[in-house]
Amino acid sequence: MTGENQRVDDPDALRTPGALPPQPAPAVPVSRARRLRAPVLTLAAAAAAFAYVGTVDPNEPGHYPVCPLLRLTGILCPGCGGLRSAHAFAHGDLITAFGANALAVTGYFAFAGFMFLWLIRAVRGGPVPRLALRPLYWWAIGGAALVFAVVRNLSFGSALAP
Repeated sequence: MTGENQRVDDPDALRTPGALPPQPAPAVPVSRARRLRAPVLTLAAAAAAFAYVGTVDPNEPGHYPVCPLLRLTGILCPGCGGLRSAHAFAHGDLITAFGANALAVTGYFAFAGFMFLWLIRAVRGGPVPRLALRPLYWWAIGGAALVFAVVRNLSFGSALAP
């Protein structure tokens, strides 16, 4: 092959025969403090939110706004009672927390499990856990929230109402 037939923009044409391709630079290790920064800050934000709700009682009127759906229609949304649930949860009263909003308490435990996994992986240097669920699972979670919202507004589901 002559020089006039070689393309200048082709990097393989400029390599000498038998030369190895360039190797990527080795990955720079990330420090443990940097790996722990995001999960620790997330936990700190959640702890601050629970501390605030644990201190400022949502059972006393005037501290928090009323749910707009409840105010306009009288229908309880899936989140109604969530602040009262968080307040009871922050005080360690799980029975009252479940009574105020069982779906929210389930979410607290799911969040705690995810955070535990994230912290363990960050300490060990593993990958960040992803919430890569199939669409079917997301639809099932949304369906469960919808069923919860409907049942708690019916007379036989009044035990789920806050």
